[in-house]
Amino acid sequence: MNDSAADGHPQKVQEGQKLDLKTKLAYGAGDLGPAITANISIFFLLIFFTNVAGIPAGLAGSVLMIGKIWDAVNDPLVGVLTDKTKSRRWGRRLPWMLYGAIPFGIFFFLQWIVPRFSSDQSTNVWALFWYYVAIGLISQVFYTVVNLPYTALTPELTQDYDERTSLNSFRFAFSIGGSILSLILAQVVFLRVSGEQQQYLVLAAICTVISVLSLYWCIFGVRDRVLAFEAKRIQVEESASIPFFEQLKIVFSNRPFLFVIGIYLFSWLGVQITASIIPFFVIYCMSLKNSDVPTVMVAVQGTALLMLFVWTALSKRIGKKPVYFLGMILWIIAASLLFFLQPGQIVLMYVMAIMAGVGVSTAYLVPWSMIPDVIELDELQTGQRREGIFYGFMVLLQKFGLAFGLFLVGNALQASGFQETVPGQTILPVQPESALLAIRIAVGPLPTICLICGLVLTYFYPITREMHAQIMLQLQERQQKRNID
Repeated sequence: MNDSAADGHPQKVQEGQKLDLKTKLAYGAGDLGPAITANISIFFLLIFFTNVAGIPAGLAGSVLMIGKIWDAVNDPLVGVLTDKTKSRRWGRRLPWMLYGAIPFGIFFFLQWIVPRFSSDQSTNVWALFWYYVAIGLISQVFYTVVNLPYTALTPELTQDYDERTSLNSFRFAFSIGGSILSLILAQVVFLRVSGEQQQYLVLAAICTVISVLSLYWCIFGVRDRVLAFEAKRIQVEESASIPFFEQLKIVFSNRPFLFVIGIYLFSWLGVQITASIIPFFVIYCMSLKNSDVPTVMVAVQGTALLMLFVWTALSKRIGKKPVYFLGMILWIIAASLLFFLQPGQIVLMYVMAIMAGVGVSTAYLVPWSMIPDVIELDELQTGQRREGIFYGFMVLLQKFGLAFGLFLVGNALQASGFQETVPGQTILPVQPESALLAIRIAVGPLPTICLICGLVLTYFYPITREMHAQIMLQLQERQQKRNID
């Protein structure tokens, strides 16, 4: 992607200048759109497929798995392409967000339509399956086009160890805030709009508009800072370009990077499995209504939002690893207790949701504040800044894991005898005890195992604040030597 148009004459940004509030807010807004759409998809798409579109749980899980695998495959490709993008007007990352925002919104909306292909139920189910697979594949492409370049902006906006944690706190404040907003919107729409299919269409339309607008806020709000970094990067003489497969070898020989992607993979397996199964848990295990699902999730995400800034301040005092440990331990306790909850124990359910939210905020904050440190270590070792390929492969492996997790949940439900809703059916089917047990396992023990694995990897993660300071010092010395030469 090339752009040879005239420069946009951005404001001068002095080297080492701290990020102002306006830039932090604009950067945070970039995660609002992807967070809203991803949140609605995580919480409601599986149950939408089974209870509105009438697709069996196993097929529904397969739709999500195929989309996630494809999403994972295109991540490193987009990452490498953004590293190679040259645009004097927009830099390396912003053109992708600029041109991808509207298609991203359109194809998200199309996932929530239930077309009628045939009067024969079996034929219609398979036609719907392939429709959602096709729309899902295209939707995931545009999600990557806007989201991956966005995530790679962090090390371009600031090179300060602690300011990155602060910047990520703004990002995830918008991310969690978007999740809460989407759940509040879901609650309002579910109460005011009649008919489940219409409810999801109205909700998707509102979320689409908000998502696209927030992406443009980010693009124009961080542009000056991004172009200032880009001008500095171009002036620095880099090593010769490294072939793609050699880049892969370097990336996966970066030991701290392997720890980070492992930590992120297990953290988000816990998040995504829990999020996708919670609607089933609330409706079938706790005997509540569909409109109660957003309230439960707001308790989780609202707590996560409030704790985000607490954890950010605490990480400056005790470090990222202890913060992660504290949050995960609380979440593990909550996930373990959810397995034993019974209908009627509503207050206890909300207590567990709040405890889980305390831990969820560290899953948002800590892994993403680690990855820029890994990128600087790579720059020290290779002489190149390759944010795109690192973020791309981090997300690739995460999504492969998530694809397997969603496939596992969907097929476990089907194998346990879960009964999907036939289109037009107004009363939910009674689920067998085997299906209720499968839901409980997915909401409790399964996330607990993932979180424990993440804790083990975090314990051995090698980059400390002191080690990062040494990396930055060596990079500055190298740059000063180049300037003298």
